[in-house]
This record gives sequence, structure tokens and C-alpha cells, in this order.
Amino acid sequence: MKKYKEFLITSDPFNPDLISGVMWESNISGINEEVNCIKVFSDDLSLSLEELKARLQKLKNESLLRNFTIEENILENRNWNKEWEESINVIEVSDKIVIKPTFREYNPKPGQIVLIIDPKMSFGTGEHQTTRLVLLLLDKYMLKGARVLDVGSGTGILAIASVKLGARNAVAIDIDEWCYGNAIENSALNDVNNSVDIRRGEIKDINETGFDLVLANIQKNILIEIAEEIYTRLKPGGLVILSGLLNDDEAEIKYHYKGLGLSFLETKILEPWIALVFQK
Repeated sequence: MKKYKEFLITSDPFNPDLISGVMWESNISGINEEVNCIKVFSDDLSLSLEELKARLQKLKNESLLRNFTIEENILENRNWNKEWEESINVIEVSDKIVIKPTFREYNPKPGQIVLIIDPKMSFGTGEHQTTRLVLLLLDKYMLKGARVLDVGSGTGILAIASVKLGARNAVAIDIDEWCYGNAIENSALNDVNNSVDIRRGEIKDINETGFDLVLANIQKNILIEIAEEIYTRLKPGGLVILSGLLNDDEAEIKYHYKGLGLSFLETKILEPWIALVFQK
């Protein structure tokens, strides 16, 4: 039977999207996100532990990770797609918001909003606390008819949720090609493709301004780097929701965003992660 390699990765902070993105730069076959680790699979037995370790070390050198571990196993081949699908479940974010893949059945309760998200194997489904934090805050702060910008959009889940919660339209932008394609697919699955504008690029590539709400579920260093870009795209009175942050990041993020003239409104916590809300 054909063999394959399995690499088990843990990190502090645990950021599945960040790690998955850099892992796909190597010759891998798939990724599963577990509760506290990532499993990377490769049919290429020449792929070395050292190559993947170097990619993780680069994230650590850039202060995107504090620590990580990686171990390698050689196993008999298995049904990748079946295992992946079995790991994806229906997620009840709140009484109102539910996330489901196409291959899971769910009978929504009256008034529930169901987000249909089929992720690529490299990106999250809404299980991560950072995504749930933003969804909960969207439900609280969304204004009917709002214009939304989702920076680092991944699967497109936040932009899609924004429209389903009442936004007039949303622009979703991400630098990753996998994310770009996946967000287009998920937008169509939710029948919001006429209201969600999926783009590949960075926030500097967004020419529009005057957004009512800007969302960014990214790690701290990038949120600091793009703070002014976010500020200039907000309309007066507009809101920004930031996530991808740990408790220890709160003071530094507040310092930078309040320094631009934004007013701090709220911190929402799902230990050890937080999301912050500011207003222009």
C-alpha cells in the first residue's frame, strides 16, 4: 500500500489559517485542522521535516508565532477527502447564526441565519474562536444597508455573514489565491454573489472609501501595519472589528488604533482570543 507523510504542528498562538497558508507553499496534499493542532499530509515522501520547520521558523522570526512544535510520521495511505469531510461539522455560533458545509444536514430554527461554507482544506470553517468572535459582534453591530470591507477574508465567511445580517454589500479581499477561489464558491453557495465583491490583493488595493464597517481577522503585527489603511477607508461614525488577537495583544492594538483618533467601544473574549471594536 502506498505510504504518505503526516506532519503534526502545534503553535503558540494557534493560528490555523496563518500556518496553513505557509504550508501550502510546499508540496503537500492536504491539511486538517484539529482542536489544538494542524495535520499536514503529503504524498511526496521526499518532503522533509526541515523544509516545513524552516517555514514555521520564519513565522517565529517575524514574531507571528512565539513557539511551535512539528513532528513527522510515515503512514499507510488513507482516504483524504473522507477524513477531511468527517472533521467538518455544523457549528452553532449563537442562537441566530449557524455554519454548515454542503455535506451536512441541518434544519434551521425560525429566524436562524445559516452560512453554507465549504472550505478548502487549508482554511478554517468558523470553528476557530477568532471567527466566532467577529460573527457575534457582527450580529450586534450590523446596520441594515451598511457597506462592509472584509480584509483577509479567507473563506469569505465574514463578508457573506455581513450581507445575510443586513449589509447592502461587502468587499472581501485576501492575498491568497486559494482564498480567492474559495470565497467565490462560498458566495455562490449562499446566493450572495451579487452582493459580495471578492478580490485578490491587499487593503492598499482598495480604492473605495466611506465604508460603514471594516472587518479584519488577522494577527497583531499586520493589524498594526494596516491601521492607517483601515482608518482612511472608514466613514465618519464607521466601525472597525479586529480579531486574530490574544489577550496580551489588547493594549498594543488599543494604543495604535486610538492613536489614529478611533474611539474604543468593546472587547469581546473567547479565551485566550479577543476581538476589539472601534469607531471613527
